[in-house]
Amino acid sequence: MSDVLQHLVAGTVIPFGGDRFVRVPPELADAFEPGDRLVVCQTDGALLHIPAVDHAVVRAAVDDASAAFAALEAADDEQITAFYHHFADRLADDSAFAAIAAANDADVAAARARGRSTTRLILSDKMRADMIAGLRGWAGAPSGRGAVIERLHHDGFDIEQRRAGLGVVGFVFEGRPNVFADATGVLRSGNAVVFRIGSDALGTARAIVGAALEPALAAAGLPYGTVRLVDAPSRAAGWALFSDPRLALAVARGSGEAVAQLGAVARQTGIPVSLHGTGGAWMVATPAADAERFAAAVEWSLDRKVCNTLNVCVLVGERAADLLPVLLDAADRAGAKRGTAAKFHVAPSAEALVRAAGRFERTVTVRRADGDHDEPQAVPIGMEELGTEWEWEESPELSIVVVDTLADAIALHNTHSPRLVASLLSEDPVEHARFYAVIDTPFVGDGMTRWVDGQYALSRPELGLSNWESGRLFGRSAVLSGDSVYTVRTVMTQTDPQLHR
Repeated sequence: MSDVLQHLVAGTVIPFGGDRFVRVPPELADAFEPGDRLVVCQTDGALLHIPAVDHAVVRAAVDDASAAFAALEAADDEQITAFYHHFADRLADDSAFAAIAAANDADVAAARARGRSTTRLILSDKMRADMIAGLRGWAGAPSGRGAVIERLHHDGFDIEQRRAGLGVVGFVFEGRPNVFADATGVLRSGNAVVFRIGSDALGTARAIVGAALEPALAAAGLPYGTVRLVDAPSRAAGWALFSDPRLALAVARGSGEAVAQLGAVARQTGIPVSLHGTGGAWMVATPAADAERFAAAVEWSLDRKVCNTLNVCVLVGERAADLLPVLLDAADRAGAKRGTAAKFHVAPSAEALVRAAGRFERTVTVRRADGDHDEPQAVPIGMEELGTEWEWEESPELSIVVVDTLADAIALHNTHSPRLVASLLSEDPVEHARFYAVIDTPFVGDGMTRWVDGQYALSRPELGLSNWESGRLFGRSAVLSGDSVYTVRTVMTQTDPQLHR
């Protein structure tokens, strides 16, 4: 019989990964109290302290969602459709939305006071409209519950394979209020969802739950707990959620290191994961590129900072000198539209061209989360930094590199990129065929990179985009949408009473 962990002793050896160990630091030993939990991350040895209060909040939320999932079997598709309509109607109602807007204003002000990024936090009119459109889209989407995938006829019996709900989906995402609409998509395929939002947006989340989400569930007659917010600001709540073995799927969106850690916690618990932690699109322009098309692709790939924003631009071969000014000017226009200037991170192979354009000597005002900074517009970087995702606030930032051939560009992408989005600017169809065949990324295009979005491209709100940084995905697109979260049940109908083997 094992005992319950009551305390930790500083210096205690904790093994991880099979052949490595860490020691309990004094501050962790002092903070750990009876009822707390310790999760040892088997990938890097991180000792993740989950206070009892955070574990209790998560456990209660998963309790509710588990009960709701069982009750959802008795709910019909019309109730789920009604939920989406009610949720959308509440968000569209100015009187109901007023409390949400006020909470978001407070979240944004608090984040700015702490020097935090607010590009994804502001619940703008467009974000509100997109949320409403997403919910209306789910209302009109066909239900996949019970859909027959395949029928097989045998002598004496028949087989049907049918779609069914997967279970409770755990969802951890950064401070983006619009993800509420995305996450509730899992109801369409018969699932319940528990999610935790970043602390920056927790006030907004509470307001959405109180003013729109829970009233919509009640109006549709769906069980309480079908959609549950983990009302806790600490990161430990995310670790607690992703270490609850009752989850059928763990979905995480946010910064690379935090998401990788959450994924490791879920995997070692035995929970399947869908992760997107590192973003940043790559664009390659060959000598066969059309300059005007290239300029537009760059400009419209830098309109705001999200995961599919242009992050690295690769110029190929003898036209690099001609295309570089096109790239610089397009990035400048993108910055000017945001009332600021672009910032360039220049690999050694592109330094001479960028220096000749005078960008290393030019000083510009770069607007970051903590305010404006006067900086050189271009700075040198090493080749190993091509894997860095530039998390900018208002001033577009991207890396520039020059290579000799398209094959070199592809090899550079496959080595350094997060393997998310790649775009080829070329008027040569042979180059496009080669690019698609060899580039290691789920999303491939021939223009702007910002098309990569479930709602924009596939007309289905997404739970998240998964890159191929940790390998290709099994059996599904890198867009995880609500209607793709399901399991398969098999039903046999015996037509011959004497059937035997």
